[in-house]
Amino acid sequence: MNGYLIFILCLLVFNYLLNLVVELLNLKELKTEIPAEYEEYYDEEKYSKSQSYLRETTRFELLNATITLPIIIAFICFGGFTWVDQLARSAGGGLILTGLLFAGILMLLGQIMSLPFSIYSTFVIEEKYGFNRTTPKTFILDLIKGLVMGGIVGAILLSLIIWFFSAAGPLAWLYCWIAVTLFSIFLIYIYPVVFMPLFNKFEPLEDGELKSAINNYADKEGFILKDIFKMDGSKRSSKSNAFFTGFGRNRRVVLYDTLIENHSIPELVAVLAHEIGHFKLNHIKKMLVAQIIFMGLMFFTLSLFLHRAGMYEAFGVDYMATIGDYAPIYAGLIFFQFLFEPISMLLGLFVNILSRKHEFEADAFAAETTGESENMITALKKLTVDNLSNLYPHPLKVFLEYSHPPVLQRIAAIRKVAAKV
Repeated sequence: MNGYLIFILCLLVFNYLLNLVVELLNLKELKTEIPAEYEEYYDEEKYSKSQSYLRETTRFELLNATITLPIIIAFICFGGFTWVDQLARSAGGGLILTGLLFAGILMLLGQIMSLPFSIYSTFVIEEKYGFNRTTPKTFILDLIKGLVMGGIVGAILLSLIIWFFSAAGPLAWLYCWIAVTLFSIFLIYIYPVVFMPLFNKFEPLEDGELKSAINNYADKEGFILKDIFKMDGSKRSSKSNAFFTGFGRNRRVVLYDTLIENHSIPELVAVLAHEIGHFKLNHIKKMLVAQIIFMGLMFFTLSLFLHRAGMYEAFGVDYMATIGDYAPIYAGLIFFQFLFEPISMLLGLFVNILSRKHEFEADAFAAETTGESENMITALKKLTVDNLSNLYPHPLKVFLEYSHPPVLQRIAAIRKVAAKV
């Protein structure tokens, strides 16, 4: 049997089993007693509801994985990629067009496979626990917009990568790295003003006590805050959040309308201070640099495998079945993602460790600069209660998956900072 195929199948099964173990440990970690920090925010009924929500979402995700895994394995082993390649080639286009069709068909198949799970999650589970506000019309429009937007951006990136690896020689990986990095930075720049408004409505925060409090804080910290936006997050869910996006003149601080509704002005200023902390402490730049390095490693590793015939044979595609003068490297780009998964997982662990460190630092920044650590703590408590977040995640799940520290750890860290001030 093909060595690449054995490795990929073992990897798929290992990832499934690892996820299963982590999720079962996470459920076992649940505690029935309400932590002292939350006694004023949770009653027995709502706390029990948060645990039921975690159990139900976890079991559903495991069911999804259990159904999806054999489908993917069967697709690999019984000629699914062979069929897609033949279908893409039947259009009679060149290397790039064939590659776009190949990737487009796979994307469409993946969307079809995930659609029932997405519908059930949104309209059954999220509805059951009072989160869902998405109408069928919004769901369908989001799906169409996402496919179109993803298709356009994906087609541009894939065309660039195929062209470089087919025409640029041994240093193609380096040219790809540079080109994709520049394109990604451009996307980050235009994302707030081009893509985000396709899905949500953004309105400048109206004049009033909240805007004045935020501007006063920003002025005190020497942070130029051109625009503060309120987003209609309630259009899809009752969950709330805030985030910082873009850079340069397209930089935006965004508050969900649900966040504004459920929090006091001092709490909202603390949340905004946390987001400003990410910027002032250069977290955004550091994460961008980490992602660029990650991308460079990926393209270099890709260059080592892209012309290995065995990798193509593992998926049932003939490397020697050229299009013009070129091997079907478009397929190799997809297949490589399976091989790169272990490295991707390791790099993801590093990124998550860095991200959790940044969250502690941004919390400390908010506590120190606002001078009222309890406002940040109260905001975190309300967010976790409103979103029915898990207060006791298993340490292994945190290590493998969490980009934010568990909330009780964040609260404890903020109290330590406050004690020093």
